[in-house]
Amino acid sequence: MQQDIHVAIIGGGPSGLFMYKRLIEKNIAGLKISIFESRKQLGAGMPYSYEGATAEHLTNVSDHEIPTLVTTIEEYVQSLSVATLRSYGIDVDDFNRYKVVPRLLFGRYLSEQFMLLKRQADAKGIETQVYLASQVSDIIDLESQSQVKIIVGSTETHIVDKVIICTGHKWPTRYEGNVEHYFESPYPPSKLALKTDHAVGIRGASLTAIDAIRTLARHNGSFEFLETGELSYQIDPGSEHFKLLMHTRSGLLPAIRFHQEEPFLANNLLITEEELLLNRMENEGFVSLDFLFERNFKAQFKEKDPDFYAMVEKLSLEDFVEVVLSLREQKDAFEVFRQEHLQALKSIKRRESIYWKEVLSALSFTLNYPAKYMSAEDMIRLKKVLMPLISIVIAFVPQGSGRELLALHDAGRLEVVNVGSESRVEPASDRGAYYVYTDEQGIERKVHYKTFVDCVGQRPLDFADFPFKSLVDNGNISPAYLRFRSVEHAKEELLAGNDHMFVAPDGAIFLQVPGVKIDDSFQLVDQSGRSSQRLFMMAVPYIGGYNPDYSGLDFCAATSEIIAGRIAEGG
Repeated sequence: MQQDIHVAIIGGGPSGLFMYKRLIEKNIAGLKISIFESRKQLGAGMPYSYEGATAEHLTNVSDHEIPTLVTTIEEYVQSLSVATLRSYGIDVDDFNRYKVVPRLLFGRYLSEQFMLLKRQADAKGIETQVYLASQVSDIIDLESQSQVKIIVGSTETHIVDKVIICTGHKWPTRYEGNVEHYFESPYPPSKLALKTDHAVGIRGASLTAIDAIRTLARHNGSFEFLETGELSYQIDPGSEHFKLLMHTRSGLLPAIRFHQEEPFLANNLLITEEELLLNRMENEGFVSLDFLFERNFKAQFKEKDPDFYAMVEKLSLEDFVEVVLSLREQKDAFEVFRQEHLQALKSIKRRESIYWKEVLSALSFTLNYPAKYMSAEDMIRLKKVLMPLISIVIAFVPQGSGRELLALHDAGRLEVVNVGSESRVEPASDRGAYYVYTDEQGIERKVHYKTFVDCVGQRPLDFADFPFKSLVDNGNISPAYLRFRSVEHAKEELLAGNDHMFVAPDGAIFLQVPGVKIDDSFQLVDQSGRSSQRLFMMAVPYIGGYNPDYSGLDFCAATSEIIAGRIAEGG
């Protein structure tokens, strides 16, 4: 006889939302679900609430690119009053499923999806308990009882059968709060509502950096559309010396959002178990990064874009990245950005994809699942060679953000500084920070910024950062690591100063990668190598070693399906 099963979802943001949907769909007998959310709103999480956005921040995906929930954004927008839509800057007569929306409005949409899902759960007899403003402080695996204890705050406890950790973004702080105007992330953006009559140092050129730029720009000036249709930026009195300096390793800006024909292309590229096993058998148990690049990138162009295939057919991974980046590096960063902005506008207007970028995005997504089977050498190559390109090409900067960056640059208020890979930031003793780097002429620079914002985006967090200490202390989790295929390569890394390495008793050499160890079903793996039957991990910052791509809602949709399937099977 099927026993009742009580599943707890820790975190009620977008990850928790997709997890809730998948569990409801599985028709698991006797299912009861408890959702613990530290905020007072379900669905929005950090990115789509006031913790991660204000009115000026936009999504970088449109309705047709978002995995299916209950209703579409288009349907939701049509249900809102004209006054509400106007408050978000939306003209319902000019809205369609290909347009991006303000992030706060998207957060409202996701919250409504949660309510609609709860109605579905109620109709199926699935009991749902929602605990808002409930910060889970610890999780204890009660192995002898085959249950899990959840502690909320300091005293409140709940006993459940399975736990899925969906806690989302995490921005640890070390200096922020102790050094004036030193910010280790731009979130919540309300803290950047600053009048700054001086140059502001920004680290990175990601979407996170663009969030900071949009906020700071509005508090020191205003954007206006000219009669020509172009956007201009006017500085406010008292901010005459305001300027934004974006510091990047490559001196490049991210690419602009374009029309995607196949928003779920990545799901079609997922490698079968048989393919994966065969490749591992041919490569001493490892999945080859070169195989993934050939199979999930280059091979996709044989039929769809033969001319592009002819260009890349004989290129190695390193050669391809070098060719693409060198084409961008030969031109001024804003010149490339302006050209790509026009190209992306045509793509959206004509609803024609820029196919190679779309496939690169899909490749990035599909690297996640087999990444845990890569050799340490291939993971290092992935991080050093491919991910820097991916982070530029698939940032998908919304057109509105692109126009603002160009307007700021044209007004002399925004520049890019190429700091290379060896730069560092030193917090100042009193205010802001020093940026230390070697410029393109080989001269070492040490520049002080009275205001500094670190915008490198969500970093993968280390094993030591794991928040639920009882799971650490009781050995229920273990650090993520990958084995080196070659002792010679391992020695080279050691001589290069890589201190994230260790030697096992059998002489094998391993590279410790960020976060905790998980299996193919996202079950946490304990110190003896056993997969937990009760504990699942879906919080991206803590599995960055085995999931190197941060794929947003696509990741939420795919991962939640795997976890729900495992629970439905009795795992």
